[in-house]
Order: sequence, then structure tokens, then C-alpha cells
Amino acid sequence: MKALVARGYGGAEVLEVADVPVPLPGAGQIQVRIAAAGLNPADLRIVSGAFKDSVPLEFPHVLGSDFAGTVTAVGPEVGRFSPGDEIFGLGQARAAGSMASLVSSPPSFTTGTMAEYAVFDADTPALALRPAELPAEHAASLPVTALTALPLLRAGDFARGTKALVIGAAGGVGGAVVPLLAAQGVHVIATAIPSDEGYVRGLGASETIDYRSADVAAETRTRHPDGIDALVNLALPGTALPALATVVRPGGRLLNIAFPSPDPSTGFETVYTNARPGDLEEVAALAVKGVLPSTVTRRYPPAEAAQAYWDLEHEHVRGKLLVTAVDA
Repeated sequence: MKALVARGYGGAEVLEVADVPVPLPGAGQIQVRIAAAGLNPADLRIVSGAFKDSVPLEFPHVLGSDFAGTVTAVGPEVGRFSPGDEIFGLGQARAAGSMASLVSSPPSFTTGTMAEYAVFDADTPALALRPAELPAEHAASLPVTALTALPLLRAGDFARGTKALVIGAAGGVGGAVVPLLAAQGVHVIATAIPSDEGYVRGLGASETIDYRSADVAAETRTRHPDGIDALVNLALPGTALPALATVVRPGGRLLNIAFPSPDPSTGFETVYTNARPGDLEEVAALAVKGVLPSTVTRRYPPAEAAQAYWDLEHEHVRGKLLVTAVDA
């Protein structure tokens, strides 16, 4: 089969589409024909070698975690899924080991979703049946983003009328965070360049601040002199956050998902992608209702998967990028 692989550690330049063996399911595993796979910055971060001491990869390494597809075979001891089931979710490289337990428990492992076929461990809350009303492309864009947004909302305990500044609102996770906050009646202040303003307002943002032409902290204090209730960072490295923290009122929340994490002394709480039982089913229901809209802005055929990651690494990206199977 064809798959997008990394030849070694590095950036998008080490990626290529290659022929690799079709993975077969073992005990407790399922094989899935991939219809669509979503790109995530973490895919490139792992390939970069930033975590090679804790996540040592074997090459060629097949990329990809988010997906939607059809179950094509099941191994022994699998009772949850059957061939023909339409499912979606996420998995991580088995090399991730204990780190994968931060994403779901039990962990969700895969052979890599940027491929014609992938194998997954079946017994994990990071996989779910895809409702017929939820298109495969939409479903494939949701797992990492929505399963990051849900823990953020739980950690923030956002009440109606809360004011929240969202940094990186136009990115992939922002496409889930902003509409979920808006659905709870939160007043969202989103950082976005002018060309993304219509996009983030369409997601539910009440205000935008152009981070390229304005000092975000100063502009926020001008507009909200009494402070805001929460700062949600989806994009900036930890070293850039202490100055922004000054816009949060005493007793407010400082939430972060970006890498590298800020020093705990800054008051920021780093929140990780996490799948609880029933979370993906909730995500699917919210998507079907329109609360979580599709944020797919670019689609690539499998032969251009390496280009997709190059674009993710080097260009300003709005929403989610997707690789879709030719016959999906």
C-alpha cells in the first residue's frame, strides 16, 4: 500500500510517499481502510526528534493520528467493532508508550493514518462509530482538536458571560475551542489577522485582535480595563505568556496547550488532549447538531501528503488540513 513516511528525523523535507506492507490486525486490534486523515502539528513534532529520547521512532515511520474510515478486518478478542463499521478517532505511534496514556486510557495505538490502511487497538475511548449524518472528512478533522477543546472547557469551568481571550483562534484547535465556548455563552476575544477575522467570527468570536499590528495585552487592557476571566493559549510558546497573563483578573484562569509548556510558576495550567469514555460520541453529536462546524480549509490527495505537511510547517494555516483517499 501507499503511505506517507519519514525517512529519518527532520522536518517536512524527510517525508515521502512510499510503498509499505499492509498492516494486519492482531489480538484486540482492527484494520481500517482510511477515507480521510487530518494533519496535526504534533505529527511533525514527533518526527523532528524533539521527543526521540521518550518516543524513539523506527524508520520508515508512517505519520498520522486523526482519521475516519471503514473497518475492514478484526483480530481475535475484538467484540466492539465489525467489518463494515464506519468509525473515526485517533491513534499514536506505539513508540509513544506511556505518553499515549495522556491522550486516552487505555492508550490508543496505530500504525499511522497517512496510509491506505491502518491498524488500531480496538478497546479505547479514542475510537468511535461515525454517525451516518457526519461526513468522513468532517469526522477526520475532529479527534485531536475536539478532544483538546473538551478538557480545556472542563478545566476552565466557563460560565455564561465569562470573558475569554483565545490565542491562536484560527488554528486547528481554535476551530473547536471557539465554537464550544460560544455555545456556552462565553464572550470570546480571539487573536487573528485581518484575513482570518471573518472565519473566527463565524466560529463564534465576539471580538478580534490583530496580533501582528497590535500589542495584544495592551489592547485587551484598553478594551477590558477590569480584566478578563480566562486566557486560553493555543499557539504561543511558554516564554511568551507571562506578559499576557497580566490581562487576567485576580482569580481568573490561565490555560495552555502549546509546546513548550510555560513554567508552572507563571500560573498557567497545561491541558492535554484526553479521551474519556463517551467523549468522541459527544463530539460526533455536537458536530451533527452544527455546534462543531467543519473547519477543513484545504484538502490534498494522498500523492500530495508530503506537500500538505510542508504547508502546515511553513505557511499560515487556517483551520484543518486533510488528506483524503482518492475513492473516499
